[in-house]
Amino acid sequence: NLMRSRRAEEENKDVSTTANRFRERFEGKDASVSGRKAETTTMVNEYYDIVTDFYEYGWGQCFHFAPRYLGESLLESLARHEFFLAYQGQFKPTDTVLDLGCGVGGPARNIVRLAGCNVMGVNNNEYQISRARRHDTKYGMNSKINYTKTDFCNMCFGDNEYDGAYAIEATCHATDKVKCFSEVFRVIKPGSYFVLYEWCITEKYDPNNEEHRRIRHKIELGDSLPDLETKGQVIEALKASGFIVEDSFDVAERFESSPIHNLPWYLTLQGNYTTLAGLKCSPLGRWFTNKMCRVLEFAGLAPSGTHKGG
Repeated sequence: NLMRSRRAEEENKDVSTTANRFRERFEGKDASVSGRKAETTTMVNEYYDIVTDFYEYGWGQCFHFAPRYLGESLLESLARHEFFLAYQGQFKPTDTVLDLGCGVGGPARNIVRLAGCNVMGVNNNEYQISRARRHDTKYGMNSKINYTKTDFCNMCFGDNEYDGAYAIEATCHATDKVKCFSEVFRVIKPGSYFVLYEWCITEKYDPNNEEHRRIRHKIELGDSLPDLETKGQVIEALKASGFIVEDSFDVAERFESSPIHNLPWYLTLQGNYTTLAGLKCSPLGRWFTNKMCRVLEFAGLAPSGTHKGG
């Protein structure tokens, strides 16, 4: 997986310069929310050019989080999380639905397997689309899933074209939620559903609390987000776009209050030494990956600066 980083060298991309420029947008002397919003398309594309291979190596093909039940693996929890969206969206075999910010197609493939529907993946990153198509070919799913390189705030589709839409931790990249959601409202058919998981600030967030601000900053930096918004702001943006919001809830909070034994959504990030997947996310695993990237850079098998993406 790490060897695939050679693509950046073949495309004459200086990973080190790109990684430094990305970090400057968050931690440089001129860093600002307005600056990140003005450069969101470039910022997010550069981010995924750098991290996509690392995501696949360390996390798999579904680039999102999910709460886990005790005894449930990471991949099982991710698939269940996606199946719940498909169930809420009432996707049927005759439907063609949009996947906004589809990544490398992991959720789309799982949802197709469950619901039997067709999926149009929307992505503004060419490399991720190429990876998604390669995976679809491997699993024989080319006939069920297609992809379009387009900005989900300005999609190249006709009105009322799709039977529904979903997004998994993707529209948080949009600088204008109303514009983004209005585009979704425009391209899906009347009466169909738009279901999504969204990164949101909870009511417990205190802007005067230094630790709260630090955590927020790390999330925005780690996920290339211009600015996190509250749940209320996201709901108001949906309503302003024409949607009727039938239900909304804090997924982490719902699981925490469940009588069924469960594990926190961030558990995998903490890593462990009992499984290969856990080892990759452990401090030792992250250290080893970083050192291996440096070795590959030295050997000319990865472009300079690859270790900064890991």
